[in-house]
Amino acid sequence: MTERSAAHDAAVTDRSRLAGSAYNGDRDLAARQSLYQWQTPRYDLPGIVAEQLSGVRGRVVDIGCGNGKFIQRLRDDRPELALLGLDIAPGILASVPGPVAVADATRLPLATASVDAALALHMLYHVPGIPQAVRELSRVVARDGAVIVSTNSDRDKAELDDLWQRAAGDVLGTGRGPARISLSARFSLEKAPAFLGEEFGRVETIELPGTITVQDPEPVIAHMASYRAWADQHDVPFEATIERARAILVDHIARHGAFEVTCLGGILICRR
Repeated sequence: MTERSAAHDAAVTDRSRLAGSAYNGDRDLAARQSLYQWQTPRYDLPGIVAEQLSGVRGRVVDIGCGNGKFIQRLRDDRPELALLGLDIAPGILASVPGPVAVADATRLPLATASVDAALALHMLYHVPGIPQAVRELSRVVARDGAVIVSTNSDRDKAELDDLWQRAAGDVLGTGRGPARISLSARFSLEKAPAFLGEEFGRVETIELPGTITVQDPEPVIAHMASYRAWADQHDVPFEATIERARAILVDHIARHGAFEVTCLGGILICRR
């Protein structure tokens, strides 16, 4: 592992940064989620998760539940389920419909085989010990239960990576600047099956490709700015790069009418 990738991994998994800055409220997470309003096709991810849980009865735990988007949907669609939300960031749990608790994915406060399904949605890349977290998912879920995981591809939103490097290079006067941080790189759609396959005999990947098209730079800028908790990891003045990216986008949209971002995320359904 290079020095830069080690620093990247440490920053992405640092609990004090995650709980105290990145997810001490839902502003930045909501900004990342809201960009998908402009995606075609537009996936109802909470609905897809609810559909995958159609055969599940009993208790479902959402690990790394964030602002409770999935819990709220399940509470609406499946009121008979016993739902529990867990997250390491107390601040983001404030608006999540209870019961909720602060917990670490590598040391879940749940008895063995005590839940019928577990969700780990766009969060395992934040866990320092991914294999241990996968073992915990396997431990707490009943033998015939399901684990649903989601993440993004290594190829997801490449246009935003390019935009950042162009803007950073302009700020630094170096042509192309350093890459922006990638939250999902440690547990991408390509890497996830190997991690999950250590504990689960069946891992089905459902890819969700799409294209985001915006005619206003602000949704993209809000998404890029939502990485402010990792501003020190970008090797470039963060706010200045954001402002330069805005100027590049304004020019691009004026010339072409829109800015497009290619997305590839997915969910993985794990069973024994």
